[in-house]
Amino acid sequence: MERARRLRKGTEFDTAYSKGTVVGSSLFAIRYVHNGSTQTRWGFAVGKRIARKAVDRNRAKRRIREIARGLSVIQGVDLIVVARTPSLVATAPELFEGLRSVLRRARLLVITP
Repeated sequence: MERARRLRKGTEFDTAYSKGTVVGSSLFAIRYVHNGSTQTRWGFAVGKRIARKAVDRNRAKRRIREIARGLSVIQGVDLIVVARTPSLVATAPELFEGLRSVLRRARLLVITP
Protein backbone atom coordinates (compact mmCIF):
# COMPACT_ATOMS: atom_id res chain seq x y z
CA MET A 1 0.00 0.00 0.00
CA GLU A 2 1.52 3.29 -1.05
CA ARG A 3 2.61 5.86 1.51
CA ALA A 4 -0.22 8.36 0.88
CA ARG A 5 -2.82 5.70 1.70
CA ARG A 6 -1.44 4.85 5.17
CA LEU A 7 -1.84 6.35 8.59
CA ARG A 8 1.73 6.82 9.75
CA LYS A 9 1.86 9.30 12.61
CA GLY A 10 0.79 8.65 16.16
CA THR A 11 -1.43 11.72 16.13
CA GLU A 12 -3.34 10.34 13.13
CA PHE A 13 -3.99 7.09 15.03
CA ASP A 14 -4.92 9.05 18.17
CA THR A 15 -7.51 11.08 16.25
CA ALA A 16 -9.14 7.95 14.85
CA TYR A 17 -9.13 6.30 18.28
CA SER A 18 -10.57 9.29 20.14
CA LYS A 19 -13.09 10.63 17.61
CA GLY A 20 -13.80 7.55 15.53
CA THR A 21 -16.67 5.11 15.38
CA VAL A 22 -16.07 1.46 16.28
CA VAL A 23 -17.54 -1.60 14.56
CA GLY A 24 -16.39 -5.06 15.58
CA SER A 25 -16.59 -8.75 14.82
CA SER A 26 -14.86 -11.87 16.07
CA LEU A 27 -11.83 -11.31 13.79
CA PHE A 28 -11.51 -7.51 13.67
CA ALA A 29 -12.52 -4.24 15.20
CA ILE A 30 -12.40 -1.22 12.93
CA ARG A 31 -12.25 2.41 13.95
CA TYR A 32 -13.02 5.03 11.37
CA VAL A 33 -13.41 8.77 11.13
CA HIS A 34 -14.09 10.94 8.09
CA ASN A 35 -11.00 12.98 7.26
CA GLY A 36 -12.42 15.66 4.95
CA SER A 37 -10.23 14.77 1.99
CA THR A 38 -10.66 12.53 -1.03
CA GLN A 39 -8.05 10.04 0.17
CA THR A 40 -8.82 6.97 2.26
CA ARG A 41 -5.99 6.15 4.64
CA TRP A 42 -5.50 2.80 6.36
CA GLY A 43 -3.83 1.85 9.62
CA PHE A 44 -3.32 -1.66 10.99
CA ALA A 45 -2.85 -2.61 14.63
CA VAL A 46 -2.02 -5.89 16.32
CA GLY A 47 -1.50 -5.61 20.07
CA LYS A 48 1.09 -7.34 22.19
CA ARG A 49 -1.68 -9.16 24.05
CA ILE A 50 -2.70 -10.75 20.74
CA ALA A 51 0.80 -11.78 19.59
CA ARG A 52 3.79 -11.54 21.91
CA LYS A 53 6.46 -11.68 19.21
CA ALA A 54 7.00 -8.79 16.81
CA VAL A 55 7.42 -11.32 13.99
CA ASP A 56 3.89 -12.60 14.57
CA ARG A 57 2.41 -9.10 14.85
CA ASN A 58 4.09 -8.00 11.63
CA ARG A 59 2.97 -11.14 9.79
CA ALA A 60 -0.61 -10.53 10.87
CA LYS A 61 -0.45 -6.90 9.69
CA ARG A 62 0.97 -7.95 6.32
CA ARG A 63 -1.81 -10.50 5.83
CA ILE A 64 -4.53 -8.01 6.76
CA ARG A 65 -2.98 -5.29 4.59
CA GLU A 66 -3.03 -7.62 1.59
CA ILE A 67 -6.67 -8.51 2.24
CA ALA A 68 -7.59 -4.81 2.55
CA ARG A 69 -5.95 -4.06 -0.78
CA GLY A 70 -8.69 -6.05 -2.56
CA LEU A 71 -11.60 -4.11 -1.03
CA SER A 72 -13.19 -0.93 -2.39
CA VAL A 73 -13.78 1.52 0.44
CA ILE A 74 -15.48 4.93 0.20
CA GLN A 75 -13.24 7.97 -0.13
CA GLY A 76 -12.33 10.36 2.66
CA VAL A 77 -12.01 8.02 5.62
CA ASP A 78 -9.21 7.29 8.08
CA LEU A 79 -9.62 3.62 8.95
CA ILE A 80 -7.80 1.50 11.53
CA VAL A 81 -8.14 -2.28 11.43
CA VAL A 82 -7.45 -3.83 14.84
CA ALA A 83 -6.78 -7.58 14.79
CA ARG A 84 -8.35 -9.86 17.37
CA THR A 85 -6.93 -13.20 18.49
CA PRO A 86 -8.84 -15.50 16.05
CA SER A 87 -7.47 -13.53 13.09
CA LEU A 88 -3.98 -14.94 13.72
CA VAL A 89 -5.05 -18.47 12.75
CA ALA A 90 -7.77 -17.61 10.21
CA THR A 91 -7.34 -18.51 6.55
CA ALA A 92 -7.12 -15.84 3.86
CA PRO A 93 -10.75 -16.34 2.70
CA GLU A 94 -11.94 -16.08 6.32
CA LEU A 95 -9.97 -12.86 6.78
CA PHE A 96 -11.36 -11.42 3.54
CA GLU A 97 -14.95 -12.26 4.45
CA GLY A 98 -14.50 -11.02 8.02
CA LEU A 99 -13.07 -7.67 6.97
CA ARG A 100 -15.63 -7.27 4.20
CA SER A 101 -18.53 -7.95 6.56
CA VAL A 102 -17.26 -5.44 9.14
CA LEU A 103 -16.80 -2.77 6.47
CA ARG A 104 -20.26 -3.53 5.09
CA ARG A 105 -21.82 -3.15 8.56
CA ALA A 106 -20.05 0.20 8.93
CA ARG A 107 -21.34 1.22 5.48
CA LEU A 108 -17.85 1.90 4.21
CA LEU A 109 -17.81 -0.39 1.16
CA VAL A 110 -18.35 1.01 -2.32
CA ILE A 111 -21.43 -0.66 -3.73
CA THR A 112 -21.00 -1.64 -7.35
CA PRO A 113 -24.05 -2.52 -9.46
